[in-house]
Amino acid sequence: MNSNSLYTLQQDAIALLKELITTPSYSREEDQTAGLLCRFLGTRNIEHSRVGNNVFAFNRHFDKSKPTILLNSHHDTVKPNPQYTKDPFSAVVEDGKLFGLGSNDAGGCLVSLIASFLHFYERPSLRYNIALAATAEEEISGTGGIEKTLPYLPAIDFAIVGEPTQMQMAVAERGLMVLDCVSHGKAGHAARNEGDNSIYKALKDIEWFRTYQLEKISPLLGPSKMSVTVIETENKAHNVVPAVCRFVVDTRINELYTFEEVIDIIKTHVSCEVKPRSTRLRSTSISLEHPIIKAGIELGRTYYGSPTTSDKALMPFPALKIGPGDSARSHTADEYIYLSEINEGIELYIHFLEKVV
Repeated sequence: MNSNSLYTLQQDAIALLKELITTPSYSREEDQTAGLLCRFLGTRNIEHSRVGNNVFAFNRHFDKSKPTILLNSHHDTVKPNPQYTKDPFSAVVEDGKLFGLGSNDAGGCLVSLIASFLHFYERPSLRYNIALAATAEEEISGTGGIEKTLPYLPAIDFAIVGEPTQMQMAVAERGLMVLDCVSHGKAGHAARNEGDNSIYKALKDIEWFRTYQLEKISPLLGPSKMSVTVIETENKAHNVVPAVCRFVVDTRINELYTFEEVIDIIKTHVSCEVKPRSTRLRSTSISLEHPIIKAGIELGRTYYGSPTTSDKALMPFPALKIGPGDSARSHTADEYIYLSEINEGIELYIHFLEKVV
């Protein structure tokens, strides 16, 4: 790889990230950053498409007869943490750190993947096509992001999903399933010992959720976890026994269970109604024998199971989550990414791809 061309890719990526930071792009409000990404590709004569706030492109010598790799990350952000001491949209560089909302999650990953796409864009005779997708609504797991984009893409053989992992390989993710639970009793006057208190019924089930451990423990993700996070009744009067008590359970399920299996287990142990809000964000894993994982191991990368959920959960094909930055900085005040992390990320993404394409 020519050092001058790598340097140019790195400088252009950092300049693009600064523009993205200074352009607010909250989930479902990514119109301006989508336009910015279109302009960035357009000024480099790269044919691209946009659907909603999602931007995608293919390598110049795209061949329908070849398999396709997807390079994906997101350009939406959460709203700034109220404890920010810096302007979240200022894109200030201090001591080698680029500060700003979305710098670490996941702007650094996105611009590094775009730089890698540019590196391979003109190259003929690749064994794989390369598709690039900069998508929206990741932070809210919205349906207007990667799910909206996938129908416009060719069949994907595997994906690299850009999220901050310190350029180590997240080969599995826990699934997220939120359960709405309802316990039913009977209203009555508290002073006369009337009714059937739905809170007491709920407490029995809540205790079960607190203490029960699903048996299958993943070597990558460890045990599945169920946490009661919300409880409420519709009744606000102090002297009325509540007829209905609702509570919410946050479940993080490893790759050894389907959501349907977990729901069946729960229903055999609790008396409340149990209804999942969604079963979209399922646990995922990619085989350690996959060529992209083998490439990473050859490059000295380690692998692990990630406790957090990303757009990888919405992909019906193998996907590796990896990117520059540190997940611990995501959604924090004065978010930042080191410029050196972006430079290393671009170089490593290119090395990963060179081993398979």
